[in-house]
Amino acid sequence: MPRLKNEYNILKEKYSLPEFDDLNRNFQIEKIAEYETDFILKEVRRYMTDKFFNYLRFIESLINPTNSPMFVFAIAKTLGVAEREKLVDVYKKITKIEIDFIDLDLYYSEEKEAESIKDYYKFWDEVKKQIFDVIEIVKKNLDNKTEDNGKGYFG
Repeated sequence: MPRLKNEYNILKEKYSLPEFDDLNRNFQIEKIAEYETDFILKEVRRYMTDKFFNYLRFIESLINPTNSPMFVFAIAKTLGVAEREKLVDVYKKITKIEIDFIDLDLYYSEEKEAESIKDYYKFWDEVKKQIFDVIEIVKKNLDNKTEDNGKGYFG
């Protein structure tokens, strides 16, 4: 990992990127050191977006739980209007990143990769608080709203 960190720090200085340790803490970018690449920034961006896309799929299942596992229905029932609105807002923002991901993936540019890393890091700093707030409400309400009404579903 020292090699990765050194190479990243050169790019960090060149493009005013976030600190390696901050990115690693939030996106586990140290995994990039497991293989060799000439496109460190592209890989950093990929690790960042992988995390976003995992959250996107989870949020999508909460907003529209059709065909979702049963535990998702239990969680979705704990959401109020305000929580749903927060999740829809986060969902829209992440979908824009997904479109951006495709654009960046089609035509590589080190400068654009660096800009996206800075933008995504700032985005994550803002959005993780929104997600955390919703999850805290879900945890608090989960036991209250998932009581059995005595009617089972047997297909």
